[in-house]
Amino acid sequence: MPTPQRLQRIAERIQEEISEMLVMGEIRDPRLSGVTITGVKVDREFAYADIYVSAVEGSQRAPEILEAFNHASGYIRRLLADRIELRVFPRLRFHWDPTPERADRIERLLAALRSSTSTPGAPEQPTAPDESEAEDETA
Repeated sequence: MPTPQRLQRIAERIQEEISEMLVMGEIRDPRLSGVTITGVKVDREFAYADIYVSAVEGSQRAPEILEAFNHASGYIRRLLADRIELRVFPRLRFHWDPTPERADRIERLLAALRSSTSTPGAPEQPTAPDESEAEDETA
């Protein structure tokens, strides 16, 4: 049974190789422009590699992108098998990763909160007392 470290190294290598294929234009599907490979997880039996993808435009393109990857999965698997030496190469399963969209939404909410608290006329935030004030209170 492979160690967790070996599984992680293989997953990272698969992620690197697919990302490179996308950047170098080896996968020539226009539906895959602007796509990012956000993560890869390989199961312990090397039966499947779950590949998580995201796009700049967000989840509205998810069905189109997943369809393109599923259509090209055999080709991508063959290219990966030529580059990564494994006795048996796992089947590829593609999944949409909503994490970047969620992170962006959280960032926008935090920015809105920051801007609403720093607007003129808003109550000021309490500040920590100076050291001299703290000494006066204890004396």
